[in-house]
Amino acid sequence: MSDTTPVPVHDEVAFEDAFGASGVSSGGHGEATVDEPVRDESTFALFEGDEGRLDEPQRRALVALLRHPYVSARTHVDEWRAVLDAEHQLRSRLNDLFLELHVDRDREVAFKRQARSESTRRGFPTLLRDAPYTREETIVLVYLRMRLRADGRPGPDQVVVDRSEILGHVSGFRPATATDRTRDEARVAKAIERLVTARVLLKTSDPDRFRVASVVEVLLPLERLVELDTWLRTAATGGGGEPTDGDGAGLPATSDAEDGDDTEPGTAGDDTEEDRA
Repeated sequence: MSDTTPVPVHDEVAFEDAFGASGVSSGGHGEATVDEPVRDESTFALFEGDEGRLDEPQRRALVALLRHPYVSARTHVDEWRAVLDAEHQLRSRLNDLFLELHVDRDREVAFKRQARSESTRRGFPTLLRDAPYTREETIVLVYLRMRLRADGRPGPDQVVVDRSEILGHVSGFRPATATDRTRDEARVAKAIERLVTARVLLKTSDPDRFRVASVVEVLLPLERLVELDTWLRTAATGGGGEPTDGDGAGLPATSDAEDGDDTEPGTAGDDTEEDRA
């Protein structure tokens, strides 16, 4: 005959078995309390509902890249540092917008460009203006690149050019049939204005003097410089042809949000207005 007497169960042990695995414990007065959830310290929320994954310096760098033609160690000190620290993250965010990030650590400059679709049927939507550059703008850009190449002074943005010397250089490419000097000079003035907007030419306290931004060296590598110079001189003597890749001079891409009123930061030896960007 078997023993059917129930085995006694300790009430406290049963309570722990029932609730110990679920994270509920006694509050010391017989009441069950639930452990507080651990806060996610990886969040970078800066406002209500913020689900962004970049911290504030990285976001400011991203906005600067989108807003301005380029970011450099000279024009945007904090943003440039953030670009170096978070290049992968910023590149990923720009790629989401069909944009490419170009970073030149030697010349300390970063800029965006529109990504090109490999499909011939459907291109990418664009955020950037893609206006072609004029002949005068290309001539001026090539001239600025040559001036940088010929100047051996150390440090970025040290080459200074005058409006008059730019006009004189462009006039050397005027075809023999061009007789309207006033119109041609107006075109050069517009070219200078656009290069100022692109921050290739940096304003000084003298409205007719500009510093040449070192970003030109990145935008126009030596091979491209020689090609464009040859094409311009051939065209000036009546020859035909176009640059082989058809992409123009390759200035920094601009967006509708960009501000073209920035002035170069102050430089020793020349009174300049401070860049407020």
